[in-house]
Amino acid sequence: MKKLGKKIGFIGAGNMGEAMIKGLIRSGLCEPKEIWASDVRDARLRQLKDSYGINITAQNAEAFDEVDIVILAVKPQHMDEVLQGFASSFPQTIKGVKLIMSIAAGFTMEQIEGHLYPPLDENSKGLLPVVRVMPNTPALVLAGMAGMSGNRFAKETDLNQARTIMEAVGKVITFEEEDLDAVTALSGSGPAYVYYFIESLVEAGAELGLRPSHALNLTIETIKGAAILLQETGEPVASLRKKVTSKGGTTEAALNVLERNRVKEHLIEAVRAAARRSKELSRSS
Repeated sequence: MKKLGKKIGFIGAGNMGEAMIKGLIRSGLCEPKEIWASDVRDARLRQLKDSYGINITAQNAEAFDEVDIVILAVKPQHMDEVLQGFASSFPQTIKGVKLIMSIAAGFTMEQIEGHLYPPLDENSKGLLPVVRVMPNTPALVLAGMAGMSGNRFAKETDLNQARTIMEAVGKVITFEEEDLDAVTALSGSGPAYVYYFIESLVEAGAELGLRPSHALNLTIETIKGAAILLQETGEPVASLRKKVTSKGGTTEAALNVLERNRVKEHLIEAVRAAARRSKELSRSS
């Protein structure tokens, strides 16, 4: 893979930050010397330096100043403090483009701009484009699915850089920011729905006399295989489901129970509830 040719700084060094650091290095996009991480936990920083050979600092401002791309990987409740810290040290004029990427759930681009832009003249605002990203936890094993959106200053080159970074840990789709609540509800929270489904199938297998370990392996490989089949054939989901469902057979008996209990309707309502909560958190953060 072609090198990104940019220095990247992670403000916050939690699990998602580490996943992205690992992905950037493993993919060959960045050399360890091109990556910075800042965090309040000294032991965590030393661990990352020992594992990946990156630059570390306890000062957010140092990481911010050293890099071309800043990835805000702190928890949403800490974003105000972090952003205010940057803005308080801004000069009137910024030299060179510095892309700001945020992976903080529920923290809008308007909120980010509200902290970063007031001290700056109009030209300098354009040099701090913002891209908001909603990743999910499979990024920890480089199999993530993310949605992203850029603000009015984010040019195609900025979006391409953000896309390249996120593709180091999975896949990414570009959306309008107003769609990110739905992205959060579907793919951000989605792994939990899948795990809930897996828990249920494993419990059912155990009740039917299977060893829990065997039930778990059967479930994992079945879900994995079904997803690969769907992805590689490109067939409609409903068509593949019908191919498994013989008239009067075992699958039909199971699906009839799901239909009677309106499982599909309840799943749709669950995703709607997650989207509503994402909007509420965006308004309150």
